[in-house]
Amino acid sequence: MTLSSFEGAGERLCFDELAVTLGGRTLLEQITFEVAAGEVVGLIGSNGVGKTTLLRVAMGELMPSAGRVLLGEQAVAELSRRELARRVALVPQDLHVPFPFRVGELVLMGRAPHQPLVGLESESDVALARAALRRLGISELVDRGITTLSGGERQLVLFARALVQDPRLLLLDEPTAFLDLRYRVEVLREVRQFAQRGGAALVVSHDLSLAARTCDRIVLLGGGSVVAVGAPAQVLTPENLLEAFGIEVRCFLGPDGALVVVPDLREVGVESA
Repeated sequence: MTLSSFEGAGERLCFDELAVTLGGRTLLEQITFEVAAGEVVGLIGSNGVGKTTLLRVAMGELMPSAGRVLLGEQAVAELSRRELARRVALVPQDLHVPFPFRVGELVLMGRAPHQPLVGLESESDVALARAALRRLGISELVDRGITTLSGGERQLVLFARALVQDPRLLLLDEPTAFLDLRYRVEVLREVRQFAQRGGAALVVSHDLSLAARTCDRIVLLGGGSVVAVGAPAQVLTPENLLEAFGIEVRCFLGPDGALVVVPDLREVGVESA
């Protein structure tokens, strides 16, 4: 499945000595890394370490207490909401929808930044929305109410909306958390194809083995700062993961040569076969 209109124009996201303080508590400090055009970067770390917070800063929803975030050569803080929405799309873990929109309507909202007036969608906008649903294999949901969907179906709809937005940068917050194996593969394939077309993607994930297979580089957070940045095999080591997660893990190559990361269950009395 290909849609020529979903062409990444290339965008670089850069976090430069970033710090975030909320309610007098420092959540993140000295965060420096970048996501280049054509690259998929994984963002991993324990619960509450600040991964979603970083995405909020990248979207301009939260202002840093120090440092800056650049999109290309421009500071995110200097971009209008409309300009940012034309260049960046966020796929959240979930979305509170106060009105029972139909799936087709919600996906079509991804075209709003490109419309002269909100709600004045063109025939091509509608065609793009329907094509995105077909692309993800969920065309049958088009007339369903968003509040009637399962968690996995909602995630796929939010991903379709992001594709329709035609961004240069994708921010994805655990995009496969509620998905079965088939749709995990579909979403990650779309992310890789987006990068191959020149887009940039920053993906939050708790599945370390899947991140190792999917991402070009990985950023590991721990204690509110960056523990390591680099290729998956360089970052996903027992030493780094012990520092970030506080548990022993085993890292090894699977039969196909891909890196596999699993907790060392011997700590809880489970011996490997």
